[in-house]
Amino acid sequence: MGDVLSQNEIDNLLAALSSGEIDTEEFKESGERPIKNYDFSRPSKFSKEHLRTLEIIFEHYSRLLATHLPAYLRKNVQVEVINSEAQVYVEFTNALSNPVLLGIVDFTPLEGSIVIELAESIGYTIVDRMLGGSGTPLEKTRDFSEIELTIIERVFTVMTNLLSEPWANVVSLTPRLSRIETNSQFAQIISPSEMASIITMNIKIGSVEGMMNICLPYEVLESVIDKLNTKYWYSTMRKSGERTYQNLIEVAISKARIPVRVVLGKSSISVNDFINMQKGDIIKLNSKVEDELNVYVGNINKFTALPGSSSEAYAVKISTIVREEDE
Repeated sequence: MGDVLSQNEIDNLLAALSSGEIDTEEFKESGERPIKNYDFSRPSKFSKEHLRTLEIIFEHYSRLLATHLPAYLRKNVQVEVINSEAQVYVEFTNALSNPVLLGIVDFTPLEGSIVIELAESIGYTIVDRMLGGSGTPLEKTRDFSEIELTIIERVFTVMTNLLSEPWANVVSLTPRLSRIETNSQFAQIISPSEMASIITMNIKIGSVEGMMNICLPYEVLESVIDKLNTKYWYSTMRKSGERTYQNLIEVAISKARIPVRVVLGKSSISVNDFINMQKGDIIKLNSKVEDELNVYVGNINKFTALPGSSSEAYAVKISTIVREEDE
């Protein structure tokens, strides 16, 4: 909050203005807001609501990237959404440098493709990390070799596949990486005068930072543009979000592998007997043949069972479940 002027300060300021000690033109120039020309022949097709919803979608996407990419790059990865704006497609392509990394992604079932632009420094860092290096980018830029593009394509494919989940509340996507271009002239996927939404994200791999721009043409999103509003977004999340996460947790737990062991019995022997133990020696246990055995899941006693065999292998048959209140 700005400072609150006292009445004396206000009177002194008005007096200085009247005497000419303070130039009012300086205040006018500093207080003017920049004016942006509006082209009525090419009206913006993305409202602020649309852009805000796209930001929410790609904030989710940034969290997925930060979670999955470290598994491939073996380096801490931080991703955040910086900005979202509507631009004419030709403005986006004119701002691209050469060489450039452009992933053309087919947005099936939506008509058309989107473009993912990745900073050169991030591309060189990915190659270096995937080949076992420290992730230091090149000091002088050059064209990417075929081998380097093949390596980068693997990471681009991972990034493409992660697009499905953030868009699930809008449309069920099956995105596919069509190709990677290093020359902006070969990325004319739509008319130069077509409007597009540009989502700018900052990626940090270790100490290397770079930008990633995602270009979403209006003609690709036109069929679902009505769903790109926060009201629809949050209502859909309330309906399916809780159950979806419950299912994900259940699936994740069901695939977890945990050790299970059965204790035949316990015994205590001296160190001398243990050292002199030979094949055929018998150790007396504290349990009888007809006793039920304890079955441990991890380190927790969960079942009792009877010993036996199955297909020439030792086995046990669960007889009772040990519940927490029974212990």
